[in-house]
Amino acid sequence: MIEQGLSAANHNSERIFEAELQRLKARALLLCGAAGSETHAQSLLDRALTTARSQHARSLELRAAKDLAALWIGQGRRDEALAFLAPIHAWFTEGFDTHDLKEAKVLLDQLQS
Repeated sequence: MIEQGLSAANHNSERIFEAELQRLKARALLLCGAAGSETHAQSLLDRALTTARSQHARSLELRAAKDLAALWIGQGRRDEALAFLAPIHAWFTEGFDTHDLKEAKVLLDQLQS
């Protein structure tokens, strides 16, 4: 389903959900745990971040950043994850009751403890 969505977005030049589809594909790869999945997932998350940034889609950027930080935590890169996620989370001045910001805050709290 994700591949179909990405293909449709590319074919129709309707890229509004492209960053989210890339992020979801990365998550699916990590859940499968196949060889090389972390490297491929990181590449997809990097693309999701680039896409979200180019669209000025801060919420989608936060989601991708949160997933990338979680991947780095699993790789023992806690300091990098904190340094990367904290400034993105700090952009937000409202909406702290949303699911995405709550999840990012929990992750940041874990990294800071």
